[in-house]
Amino acid sequence: MMFSELYGAYYNAVANILKSAVNHPVSKDEIRAIAEKYAFEESVYNVESSLAEEKWQLLKNDGTTPIEREPSMPLSKLQKQWLKAVMLDPRIKLFVDDFSRFPDLSDVEPLFTQDDICVFDKYSDGDNFDDEDYIKNFRLILDAVKNEYLLSVCTKNRYGKLRQSIVMPKYLEYSEKDDKFRLYSSGKRGGKIFNLARIVECAKCENLADNNFSEGVVSENRSVEFDLVDERNALERVLLHFAHFEKQAEKLGDNRYHITVNYDRDDETEVLIRILSFGPKVKVTAPESFVNLIIERLKQQKSCEQF
Repeated sequence: MMFSELYGAYYNAVANILKSAVNHPVSKDEIRAIAEKYAFEESVYNVESSLAEEKWQLLKNDGTTPIEREPSMPLSKLQKQWLKAVMLDPRIKLFVDDFSRFPDLSDVEPLFTQDDICVFDKYSDGDNFDDEDYIKNFRLILDAVKNEYLLSVCTKNRYGKLRQSIVMPKYLEYSEKDDKFRLYSSGKRGGKIFNLARIVECAKCENLADNNFSEGVVSENRSVEFDLVDERNALERVLLHFAHFEKQAEKLGDNRYHITVNYDRDDETEVLIRILSFGPKVKVTAPESFVNLIIERLKQQKSCEQF
């Protein structure tokens, strides 16, 4: 067990009640308020009654405590090791800039390092989480999501051209496979999705009303259907490759299956590449537009062989 129950919500609530009781007598209302802040809603009555009726013998009837010093809850060695491992994750810089607020971890080794984690099928061109502009944009976007205000977003497309958009941020999404963050937002012309690495600059829109912005985040859903011959564990490998996509599988015969995979338009190239990786074991049957993508891709590969 990584974090002991002694450091859970109940103990934190009682510890904070005792901290107050060391300095002054606490009332039932104060006990209830602290319990509501640090514990679960249903635990308020249990904490209050157990203290007030002296079942735990930590508070007296007058609201004082026999404890002379404020209780402290130091971290265990295992907890420090886990925290140090988390602090080594490059994405931590997106959320934290003042590491002095954290406990001193110099006396322990990390529980694990990034080198101990081996991820298969992960792209090597993930976002640069150390980039100062990326960190600045991420924090502003996260604040806009939490506090619901408009942003002016300047992005650079694959051709190097800049484009300005006024959007209402809805949520951030992290893709473990791509190692990238995406911003989902709504705008005057519908929903927009931005790769954070393509955002050059963003700023808060101070004096712009948001009543003309659509509420929903538009995402274009698509699907592809293909027949599969289950040889050399092809079915198992297909289900594994498309594990994070919505899909359906229908058995057609002894070793033949019909698979339907639903995906977002932004993932179409990735879906195409994965299907092609199965070679003759997979035959795309619908839609025709995806069949044409397969044909075009194969033609490109054929032309490369001529050089």
